[in-house]
Amino acid sequence: MDAISVPAPPHPLQRQLPLPGQTRKTPADDPGAASRIEAILASPSYRLAVEDPAFLENDDTRGPRLEIDYLKPEMLLRQHRIRGTIVVFGSTRICEPVAARRNLRALRKTELVQPPADVTLRLRAAERIASKARYYDVARQFGRLVSGANHDQRDNQIVIMTGSGPGIMEAANRGAYDLSMPSVGLNISLPNEQYPNPYVSPELCFQVHYFAIRKLHFLLRAKALVAFPGGFGTLDELFETLTLVQTRKIKPIPIVLVGKEFWRRAIDMDFLVEEGVIDPEDRDLFWFAETAEEIWEGILNWHAAAGEALYPAPTASHPP
Repeated sequence: MDAISVPAPPHPLQRQLPLPGQTRKTPADDPGAASRIEAILASPSYRLAVEDPAFLENDDTRGPRLEIDYLKPEMLLRQHRIRGTIVVFGSTRICEPVAARRNLRALRKTELVQPPADVTLRLRAAERIASKARYYDVARQFGRLVSGANHDQRDNQIVIMTGSGPGIMEAANRGAYDLSMPSVGLNISLPNEQYPNPYVSPELCFQVHYFAIRKLHFLLRAKALVAFPGGFGTLDELFETLTLVQTRKIKPIPIVLVGKEFWRRAIDMDFLVEEGVIDPEDRDLFWFAETAEEIWEGILNWHAAAGEALYPAPTASHPP
């Protein structure tokens, strides 16, 4: 029997001779061919779809944009084995105490050289911010507590997640950074660019285009929501979560409002119950706390009472 002759495998990319389409029509055949080819190559229609911003920003491609806006954070969170998140919201204006005091001193000096009417409102606001600056330290300590609980975990990481902004969000991310532990930031693209705070893990800091996708990721892995004093953004996320839990659109999670004095004045839940627009049981979808220890202990106790410990007990095959 004759031996079978097997040809050598071809090069995966290169040919010995180019295909006809790999060479351009020469000027000898058509003097105007070269310029027409350049016009074709420069036409927006010839760009790859993924390299054509005008096409991607078209109304008709919103569906694919939504999908990839969701997929990029999702794939990276899976890659980094993030099982759950503790979501922290709060004002971007509540800075660390030393900065709050510095800002207040500067405004008081301004009041001495400008008409009081020009600075009175800003001065009052700065005084209130300075009085709440203690919550920056509480959020930072809370970030440490959550992150410290991950030291003995392998694939059961539960990490801090914020909107990646300054203020309270910075403090929570900073607490994780203090322990060299990961934390997540979900920035949103806005007409005026905003920078992520410097304490989010670079590999876990995302910029998303759609608020809806950002909200989805905030709650997709959430094991708790912790809301510090804040404004529209904080209220938005808080009420959306309360509504989703109230309607059982999502599985109930612990919702902690930090700063009872602030929240009692900002939102009168008793009034809403008395007016009949929410039920008494809806008032029990959250509780108040003041310290990092109270927040974390309450979350752990809530999960234990729900029969789903936040950190599963180690098995023989996965010792601590």
